[in-house]
Amino acid sequence: MDFMKLALWEDFKKIALYGSPDKPQKVPVALIVDSPWLPGFMGIPTLDYFTLPDQWIRANLHIEDRFPEVIFLPGYWLEYGMAAEPSAFGCPIKWWGNSPPSVSPSIHDTSGIKRLKVPFPNEDGLMPLILHLYPHVEKSVKEHGSHIKMVAARGPLATAAHLRGMTDLLLDLKISPKETKTLLEITTETAIRWLRAQIDCLSEVEGIMVLDDIVGFLSPADYMEFAHPYLKEIFSSFDGMVKVYHNDSKIGHILEPLSETGFHVLNFGYNLDMNEVWQRVGDKIRLMGNIPTREVLADGTPEEVKSYAAECIRKTEGGKGLILSAGGGAPPGVSAENIDALILQ
Repeated sequence: MDFMKLALWEDFKKIALYGSPDKPQKVPVALIVDSPWLPGFMGIPTLDYFTLPDQWIRANLHIEDRFPEVIFLPGYWLEYGMAAEPSAFGCPIKWWGNSPPSVSPSIHDTSGIKRLKVPFPNEDGLMPLILHLYPHVEKSVKEHGSHIKMVAARGPLATAAHLRGMTDLLLDLKISPKETKTLLEITTETAIRWLRAQIDCLSEVEGIMVLDDIVGFLSPADYMEFAHPYLKEIFSSFDGMVKVYHNDSKIGHILEPLSETGFHVLNFGYNLDMNEVWQRVGDKIRLMGNIPTREVLADGTPEEVKSYAAECIRKTEGGKGLILSAGGGAPPGVSAENIDALILQ
């Protein structure tokens, strides 16, 4: 186990940093998995997954044993749905038995932004619980021959949307741009602090993942003003790390500038054609995708998964610079058989 998982990570790191100039013998497979999929796959309540460390460890070890050829990202992810960052700002969190928690806004007009401060990960919200648990679960993970190589954070617009509400945030961009930039400066620094705090409490981290779908909701001009500099600031803060960016919203209109923010691997949505993305930015970044999450990976047959995977490989001239994955995170209901089909290609 130890050798195989380290070898998978080293292969992923090599592709992320240097690409694969030649047609690979086998295209690597990676999946973003977290609480929407993993508890259901294991047949346990989501609250058990969140609150019982032995269940969390058992679930994550099981999928590594069951799918030894898949690299799971960020891997052994201690997350409470999307609640970690918003909770540190006082957002109300509602918990459910069999789904991730929901988050309600904590700022109801832009005047509340001036009262915000960047939270301290060791003190605020759910972050301290995660940081306290990580060293303990890492010890158990290592005893089983596995490793925690990557940590994750929500991006600046994703966190801001939780704090203000999606519609209000998008209106703020036009009505209150100055206050919105103040908010984004705070959520950007929050992402950096949160990633650093996770790195500091673990022993082997070599990569970060930033997740921010809201970036795709902006026009090209708004993207350059309200997203581009903040993403660049985050990625430039982690020299030497493998950097993965997840965004499965519609980003075709901002693809080129987005690819220049400093990440190595883009996990993008199946609403974009693999060949078009590969032609436009495949010489700058590596592509991770883009099997339709619900329609194919969750609800399709193994044959449909294999067919779609073959198309992704064909559209990148045999898989050059490609990491096969879902066009987003693994949704509820993805079967073992469909993951096996993705591995077989």
